Amino acid sequence: MLLAIDTSAGTSVAVVDRDGGILSQVDVADTMRHAEVIGSLITDALAEARIRPHELSGVVSGMGPGPFTGLRVGISAARTFAFALGRPLVPIASHDAVAWQHYASGATGGLLVVTDARRREVFWSAYSGADADGLPQRTDGPALAKPDAVPFLELPRIDAATIPAGGLGMVAELAFAAGQPFAADEPLYLRSPDVTPSNGPKRVTR
Repeated sequence: MLLAIDTSAGTSVAVVDRDGGILSQVDVADTMRHAEVIGSLITDALAEARIRPHELSGVVSGMGPGPFTGLRVGISAARTFAFALGRPLVPIASHDAVAWQHYASGATGGLLVVTDARRREVFWSAYSGADADGLPQRTDGPALAKPDAVPFLELPRIDAATIPAGGLGMVAELAFAAGQPFAADEPLYLRSPDVTPSNGPKRVTR
């Protein structure tokens, strides 16, 4: 069983099992309250699934793309929870969760997943379908673009307000079962944060 956490758009937490599927999922669409709600959502997801933390085999983290401030809350929470339990952290690209949910419903063919990047920009990923293991096949992205410059407009499109953590967890379960690699353990910010550290100490003048 896996605990899955994503804060790349709203905040979503789920508990999943490869055989049992999505056992619980709780979401908050507000993109400004990740830090305030993440703790209670983890508690609620575990309680709804009737799972104790020690029963988990790992923690899944959505790695984005997402805005810097929101995305790092979920990644930090997932890493801290995994470390405290002595369980592995499993990194998954966030858009893959939306694509998995789409194909798990029986859809086929291409797909464009889009999420809000703020600053009048969007993040996007393109998919060709699901493979024999049920995993979405990303053909391009994740990438950042102005809304009117997003490619693949001929594809069916999903504009996701939140990333379903249940889908994130199922991608991890299916990838592990199939022996397929996980995403890189690096956040997909795709642009620099609003605030950057200075190159050195400030000069003091009198």
